Amino acid sequence: MRKKINIPRILKIIRFEEFMITVIFNNGESRIIDFKNVLQKTGIKSDSPAGILYNPEEFAKVEIQNDTLSWNNVKQFITLKSGEKTQVPFEIGADVLLKFSVPEITDSNVRIGKLIRDAREKSGLTQQDLAIMSGTSRSYISRIENNRSDIEIGTLRKIIETGLGKQLEIAIK
Repeated sequence: MRKKINIPRILKIIRFEEFMITVIFNNGESRIIDFKNVLQKTGIKSDSPAGILYNPEEFAKVEIQNDTLSWNNVKQFITLKSGEKTQVPFEIGADVLLKFSVPEITDSNVRIGKLIRDAREKSGLTQQDLAIMSGTSRSYISRIENNRSDIEIGTLRKIIETGLGKQLEIAIK
């Protein structure tokens, strides 16, 4: 039997502040990556081609390619089978970035996770019960309650209305 391999992917850049980038991974988590730390821990020296990333203006040219963060401005080349050299973007694998990142905790995440946990416990349900009733997984319910995952409105509605039997109300103040 094949073992399922979960390969992290970066879906979106949420925020960018100097050398700190907040991204959303495919597991739903918003995570903050401190690139001063990443560049140092991955052994990127300031005198290497990727060393230009220590320059904030060059670093800011980041984009998402191949499900990770990528810089086309770094002069990096590979040799093809034909012997021809071609420039490729500089990338650090999403698995490495996930390892060196920390979860982003927002006030709304904390409130939603706590509200769901309180309502679930008041209803006498386990995480597994709520997951089955709402069509999600127990680990997903746990991640939401422990503020380790963002939640889409449709999924929130399904958990609240189908799983908990409550009514979802959203307000903007």
